[in-house]
Amino acid sequence: MDHVTINRQQARELDRLAIEEYGMTGLMLMENAGRGVADALCGLGIEGPVVICCGRGNNGGDGFVIARHLDLRGVAVKVLAWGQEVDTPQAVRAGQAASDAAVNFQILSRSGVSIRLLNDAANVDHELVGAGWVVDALLGTGARGEPRAPLDAVIDQVNRQNAPVLAVDLPSGLDCDTGEAAAHTIHAAHTCTFVAPKPGFFAPGANRYTGQVHVLDIGAPRKLVAPFLGAKARS
Repeated sequence: MDHVTINRQQARELDRLAIEEYGMTGLMLMENAGRGVADALCGLGIEGPVVICCGRGNNGGDGFVIARHLDLRGVAVKVLAWGQEVDTPQAVRAGQAASDAAVNFQILSRSGVSIRLLNDAANVDHELVGAGWVVDALLGTGARGEPRAPLDAVIDQVNRQNAPVLAVDLPSGLDCDTGEAAAHTIHAAHTCTFVAPKPGFFAPGANRYTGQVHVLDIGAPRKLVAPFLGAKARS
């Protein structure tokens, strides 16, 4: 059976076209993605605080947006972030360009949400105690192969705790195109992926890592998205 999917390269191309030809911005796409995940998580039901584990790329940026929207809805939320100290407001003022993830980190850092900047995997178990949900926003579709330290150990600690995990776009450690799982791969109860499932989700055994898959839009126009899905856009 053929599945409608979007692979790694197609996802990048869709983002590029949305920005360069439709006048959207990366911040708009990230905002739509993060808010969509927050909506989905609230729909699943939240009991207890949500701990969001963020890497330094766009997947982590989605996590910062998710945290802001959950906080806006009165949900107790805590963010654990790796690598974000490079993109602090001080670095931006020094002349470094701010990535979309860095902009959302700056917004969140002023919001009063609890943020822990971490350099290693020490005490992650402690930070996860009492979580009602853990959100995996560590690695995105661009990641290949084995996760590097310290995220390999972080993934293992997330997998050891009892709260359900929701993965953003795909479980960290799972190759989006092949479905090959690294030795350190998140075991998610739910995965919120964007635009369409990734080809790797249909590889034998991949559902052990993705759990239930929810497909969310990122606000890109139907005319842009339809050709990627093999459908005709309305004129």
